[in-house]
Amino acid sequence: GQPVYVDDIAPKDCLIVKLLRSPYANAMVTSVNKAAAMKVDGIEAIYTWEDIPQDGRRYTQAGQTYPEPSPYDRLLIDRHVRFVGDVVAIVAGRDEKCVDKALKLIKVQYEVLEPLLDFRKAKDNPILVHPEENWESLVPVGADNRRNLCAHDETGSGDVEEVLKNSEIVIDRVYHTKACQQTMMETFRTFCTIDTYGRLNVVSSTQIVFHCRRIISNALHIPKTMIRVSKPRIGGGFGAKQTSVSEVYPAYVTWMTKKPSKIIFSREESMIASTPRHEMEIHVRVGADKNGIVNGIDMYTLSNTGAYGEHGPTTVGLSGHKSIPLYGKAKAFRFVSDVVYTNHMSAGAYRGYGATQGLFAVESAVNELAAKLHMDPFEIREKNIVREGDVMPAYYGQVNTSCALDRCLTGWEEKYPVRDMGNGKVRAVGMGMAMQGSGITSVDVGSATIKVNDDGFYTLSIGAADMGTGCDTILAQIAAEVLECSVEEIIVLGADTDSSPYDSGSYASSTTYVTGKAVEQCALKIREQICKLGAGLLKCPENEVVFDGKSVRREGAGQDFAGQVSLTDIATASMCGNEIALEATVTNSSPLSPPPFMVGAAEVEVDLETGEAKVINYAAAVDCGTPVNPNLARVQAEGGILQGIGMTLTENITYNAQGKLAENSLMQYKIPTRVDIGHICVEFESSYEDAGPFGAKSIGEVVINTPLPAVSDAIFNATGTRFYELPITPEKIAMAVAEREKEQA
Repeated sequence: GQPVYVDDIAPKDCLIVKLLRSPYANAMVTSVNKAAAMKVDGIEAIYTWEDIPQDGRRYTQAGQTYPEPSPYDRLLIDRHVRFVGDVVAIVAGRDEKCVDKALKLIKVQYEVLEPLLDFRKAKDNPILVHPEENWESLVPVGADNRRNLCAHDETGSGDVEEVLKNSEIVIDRVYHTKACQQTMMETFRTFCTIDTYGRLNVVSSTQIVFHCRRIISNALHIPKTMIRVSKPRIGGGFGAKQTSVSEVYPAYVTWMTKKPSKIIFSREESMIASTPRHEMEIHVRVGADKNGIVNGIDMYTLSNTGAYGEHGPTTVGLSGHKSIPLYGKAKAFRFVSDVVYTNHMSAGAYRGYGATQGLFAVESAVNELAAKLHMDPFEIREKNIVREGDVMPAYYGQVNTSCALDRCLTGWEEKYPVRDMGNGKVRAVGMGMAMQGSGITSVDVGSATIKVNDDGFYTLSIGAADMGTGCDTILAQIAAEVLECSVEEIIVLGADTDSSPYDSGSYASSTTYVTGKAVEQCALKIREQICKLGAGLLKCPENEVVFDGKSVRREGAGQDFAGQVSLTDIATASMCGNEIALEATVTNSSPLSPPPFMVGAAEVEVDLETGEAKVINYAAAVDCGTPVNPNLARVQAEGGILQGIGMTLTENITYNAQGKLAENSLMQYKIPTRVDIGHICVEFESSYEDAGPFGAKSIGEVVINTPLPAVSDAIFNATGTRFYELPITPEKIAMAVAEREKEQA
């Protein structure tokens, strides 16, 4: 409850910034009459496409390492609006009242164009979402704006057609997941000021301060040297804030007016004009022998990136590369993907980042395979799983360096498929397994700076963003473990582009694994510096001293105070006539992305009359290496499981024929709360990852992936009907039960 979030610390004299949004899914703005709006008392400025060069270089709002795989397809304000909610004008004024009044007085004329709303028809459609000449793809990801392609990729190994032809059983299914919202409690928000030196200071609820600086520079066409981005506490992100959704608009206002400004997205804006999960349709073929050995997997993913390409080329890869590798005995695989533009709001990063959709498809297909072979779904996985030391298929040739997946599969005792509870209710169980990654291989960078202060306490500076995940605590724990001090003696500062060491940001399950390792190495380096200065004060060689967290002493000195010097005295001595810096910076990037693994099992109660499905129990076993902080890891797991259950049962997205989203509030878009779910039990099966800090891998994303196939399979066991599209609403279940009863009759 303390005032530490963006809106709590924004200057009181900020101009209020709001956005006029398009009512059409596809249109050209022909004219904007802002004369009446400008006469409203308190209005400072109104900017439209006429203020922004339409032939200038475009940019992407995706927070990714440069050069971004996401295409440069945005302008700050574009004359061509591409979804219902796209920006038509930026309005800045003294207060909300005058800005709201001005928004109503702006008169816009549109040339309405036919929208492209069906992503299955988008590829090579005559309607082009991005026909402009200055569209640009910096990385060869198979993008072609003249075909509505944001990305295309093909990869594989072995002759999958031959393997499937010779398989004794083949599951051939198409799965569909929708564009789920992250629904973090704190909506998108940013405030901007001009500092003493004329630089643009941006304070935002963001996961990616360094990427954000580049994005603002590209959008406003001003030098990065003139921009500083920092973040206070963040009220949740889940990937939504890996995209610079809000920052560029107040940044432009402040840069043009030289006055403080802020933008606070309403919940409705966060629902209709943000970056939700990519809608995907996934065609999976799984071939196996009669003993349940999976011989081949063929996968085609069609992903809907919406009006802009943020994260489109990268999310789609995880749908195959984080699902196929689980099945280590496959002789062949093929993974083909297309990412297409449509006239819906653009998609972006959301916890799981494409793996969630892919694992729903592959794990559901394997569950169906197990049922057809009359095998226990746990048993069929035990026969097929990748194990420690194996080269993982479809995982970029990486070896599985740490793995407790086999132990995660044991321990679920009540494997009954279904039982009648009376009163028209049945209980059934289902399961699924999952993997993710730990950072992006040879791309993500984590850094840490540690400084010894007078009195001997430490300052830890990081560029990673704690967004409620607890990374400030975890990184401080890692430093404290190495430095043999209490966590209270570590001050954590971050993230600020002016003062923090470079960090890619908090995404891709990278913070503990990548930045945590940098902290560990940095703390070891500081220990060396402390010993070096301490040895100088003791007038002995550096190799003769040891540091115990409180003092440096000569080996063998015991309690001889003449043979030791305290950390406080060392810190004090560093400030006078000293040439040994008690400060160190370490940067870390990993050539490996060791996957965490998870197995989840759901017990679901289904009311066969109303179709209501409720998760009574959820059991999960997680291999995240060796957890640095088991309590925080458990909370991550429980939260991710809850989100996965919501995606499976209640979180629905529907558009009308004009491309307008119906679920624009939390009244319509139903996320589960703690009281909606029964008991969640999380256990850790620890492996040890040498490349991680103290054996740790990631946990942030893998935990959302198992509820989709597990709950879906439980509903099949309860109703006898398989569902291939999410969410599985009560209406769908009730109608399926009625149809099945009709067939049986």
